[in-house]
Amino acid sequence: MKEFTFLMPCLNEERSLGFCIDEIKETIERLGLDAEILIADNGSTDSSVEIARSKGARVAHIKDKGYGAALLGGINAANGRYIIMADADGSYDFSHPELFIESLRDGYSLVVGNRFKGGIEKGAMPFSHRIGVPFLSTLARWRFHAPIGDFHCGLRAFDTAYARKLNLACPGMEFATEIIAAFAADGARIREVPTVLRKDLRKGKPHLRTIRDGFRHLYYICFKKTL
Repeated sequence: MKEFTFLMPCLNEERSLGFCIDEIKETIERLGLDAEILIADNGSTDSSVEIARSKGARVAHIKDKGYGAALLGGINAANGRYIIMADADGSYDFSHPELFIESLRDGYSLVVGNRFKGGIEKGAMPFSHRIGVPFLSTLARWRFHAPIGDFHCGLRAFDTAYARKLNLACPGMEFATEIIAAFAADGARIREVPTVLRKDLRKGKPHLRTIRDGFRHLYYICFKKTL
């Protein structure tokens, strides 16, 4: 078993995946981490899988579609005691995970980034998200009693075994809310740390659908029961 798994869900990320893997590899070497890089591929039809393998990452092929489904498959396939996860689009900074690592080693079971505290590069977040994310996060924080101000930050870290026992099931983007809610309901130690959001490296259409996925988060917050 490794101490860390750096996990990225992937669906046709050939423009950015190599950059992310290289950044993680440099971090692993610089910090001397016992770690693996795991790509949870969700059916890519471009060269993402070939890029991942050529750079030494392990690939788990996840058949069930969706952001949450890919991450659930990745969590089950991980060999690390802890998972550090983020998107494969280059928007999250893998070069400075020290606060996440220190928090895990200090006994926190879930560590979530906060982009509003760490900084958002120009053009990295649409105006609608700058309004919607704080709104949904406020509702979720009240509903699930979790000390998190940015429920939709994609950079987060957690205890692998703990996550596996929580019966996580959301296949879509609302998984981001579900995992925080489940850890909080179980009484886990949760910490939030600042992180930077960069403009992503992709040129195509983003996987996130603002209205659809926003309503899925809202539905989960209002109607779903946790543990």
